[in-house]
Amino acid sequence: MKPTLLILAAGMGSRYGGLKQLDAMGPSGEVVLDYSVFDAIRAGFGKVVFVIRRDFEEQFRSQIGSKYGDRIAVDYAFQDINDLPAGFTVPEGRTKPWGTAHAVLAAESVVNEPFLMINADDFYGRDAFAKIGADLMAERPADGKSHYSMVGFYLKNTLSDHGSVARGVCTRGADGMLSSVTEMTKIFRTPTGAENRETDPPQALTGEEVVSMNFFGFTPDIFGHLRAAFTQFLQENGSDMKAECYVPKEVDVLIRDGKADVKVLESNDSWFGVTYPEDKADVVASIRALVAAGAYPENLWA
Repeated sequence: MKPTLLILAAGMGSRYGGLKQLDAMGPSGEVVLDYSVFDAIRAGFGKVVFVIRRDFEEQFRSQIGSKYGDRIAVDYAFQDINDLPAGFTVPEGRTKPWGTAHAVLAAESVVNEPFLMINADDFYGRDAFAKIGADLMAERPADGKSHYSMVGFYLKNTLSDHGSVARGVCTRGADGMLSSVTEMTKIFRTPTGAENRETDPPQALTGEEVVSMNFFGFTPDIFGHLRAAFTQFLQENGSDMKAECYVPKEVDVLIRDGKADVKVLESNDSWFGVTYPEDKADVVASIRALVAAGAYPENLWA
């Protein structure tokens, strides 16, 4: 069964100042997620599902979904802040989405095969897609445990020069499997590496840490796990105006509870992405360098 690419593209773009999912970065007007779809096709994926918001559905379908033609099947899922389990309501005044776990759950009805979850505004590279694509098509042990995978990137290659970033900092066991993910949401670059300023004093980081960039390979049983986790999250944090339920954090819980294991795959490619408007120039230059090197055509969909 060919795996599906699930792209989380419903973000508000508050720090970027607009819909970065639709902002042209490539030499022929490509957006960042175009390169992810292109790499997924090369890696043997059979379908792409976009998790978006209803308010820009028409624009997204015309600018993005329509360009892939018969190259890959396309479907959509819709993240709605009001889409909550029975018994829960959105607190008055909340406009912030509920996080990546909620976004993945929005796609449960349209994803029935192993899938790769990624961010729309992150560039991961061909190597990462090839490795996780092969893993998703491999047979899983039937031992009652969920078996997932991820591609990790070095923290130093995922920082912005223009502000803080949120990353899931990973540790691995002696067997190379993921042992924990610690979500850090205010990581800044420093002259000696990085530091997480959520704590006082800030937590120093070397930059060599392996981090999750939301590049997870899942089987469909993740939906049941995330439904339970999101319900518990709402019980504990439903009245918090800014709290979000993050996939890496819930994966960490599954590992600690012995319900899942996660194989960590390493990529030789560099990650880059857009968090702030000032990041755009770097992304454009990085893509042009890859095109010049022959890694991608001048026009992806010509």
